[in-house]
Amino acid sequence: MDIERHVQAIQADLASAAALGDESAAVAGERLAAAVASSLQLRLLDVLTEATLSLNAQLSSGHVEVRLAGREPELVLVEDQSSRVAEPPSPGDDLSARITLRLPEALKAQIEVLAASEGVSANAWIVRALSRLLEPRVGMTRTGNRLQGFTHS
Repeated sequence: MDIERHVQAIQADLASAAALGDESAAVAGERLAAAVASSLQLRLLDVLTEATLSLNAQLSSGHVEVRLAGREPELVLVEDQSSRVAEPPSPGDDLSARITLRLPEALKAQIEVLAASEGVSANAWIVRALSRLLEPRVGMTRTGNRLQGFTHS
């Protein structure tokens, strides 16, 4: 989701409104538009957060989260772990393949905390997380930076 585009549009609107006055008002409007960029980003994130809370109230299972990648928010549907049925490994999935993965210490600590909260090992948690990322998303399509679709109950 491109928040920056919306921030710039609001800034342009503010500068245009200030330009209706004299030259000093136009200059003040441009300065004000530049000064409010961070505040606008935070307010737009607040709107997204309120929208997710409203959506969550309408969902029978799972929830919607606002996730940030840098300054770009993404709305993500998260299924309830209790409603997911653990699938047995497919034939040939003997879980013997190995990989060495170097992680920042903080990320490793977060994985260990999440794994412990779910009652699984860090290795099992990572395997599950990677498997979820690779699953095809039924009823969802990605168009540019937008995720559109629906879920089944």
